[in-house]
Amino acid sequence: MEQAVKTAKARLSSVANAIRLLTSFSGEEDELGITTLAGRLRLAKSTVHRLAATLTGAGFLEQNGETGKYRLGVALFELGALVRRRMDVANEARPKLRELLEKTGETVQLGIVDHFSVLYVYEMESRRAIRMAAAVGGRAPLHCTAVGKVLLAHQPGDYVKEAIGRGLTAYTPKTITKREAVLAVLDEVRLRGHAIDDEESEGGLRAIAAPVRNHNGAVIAALGVAAPVQRMNKKLMQTCVPSVIETAEAVSARLGYLPSRSRADF
Repeated sequence: MEQAVKTAKARLSSVANAIRLLTSFSGEEDELGITTLAGRLRLAKSTVHRLAATLTGAGFLEQNGETGKYRLGVALFELGALVRRRMDVANEARPKLRELLEKTGETVQLGIVDHFSVLYVYEMESRRAIRMAAAVGGRAPLHCTAVGKVLLAHQPGDYVKEAIGRGLTAYTPKTITKREAVLAVLDEVRLRGHAIDDEESEGGLRAIAAPVRNHNGAVIAALGVAAPVQRMNKKLMQTCVPSVIETAEAVSARLGYLPSRSRADF
């Protein structure tokens, strides 16, 4: 047990040193040698060399073949591009979500897949006293939230299999926890073009969501509206479903996608 703790601490220390190494680079010094890095990090050259070799192998650093110095690698650019895409979709969705809020009077939100959960990247709360609270940076399950169902329905089969295999936690008596039932719901989401959370993630809450696509047609986010069941009755849902879908299509169009005009009736 003691040895395991020591090993875990050593790994954490290595990760921390790797992060320090990567953040040593700047716009003024885009290439640094082992000696310079070792001095700044106050680490042995052998340690810095091992870190640099590992980071180079993973694509986070590149080595200049002529000088032997290191610079930031393409992998960091790719990660940065992912973050930028998240920011782009939030920026493009913001005005349309504001319109959806004004139209429905209820909380609107935008979420993406992050690992095996929903990550909310934008939200605007209803001005009503009793409302669904949401927070940017908050997380939610994929299998029982409206936004989550939309996102899960458009993931590759292997991802869906692993996501379901991680467990289908029952958050309320209405949460669907059977594998085949969840798969059937995902099929319906793809067919209808939207998802509904009927008190499945939280008692007293209903939500509707639809997919946001990029210029290639890939679903990169989902947006929706959520409200207390006292207001989100059948009549309001019939009004909100087309509004949510139209908002998602409008955001998709802003991202370069031409949405299909055919969809199943609610």
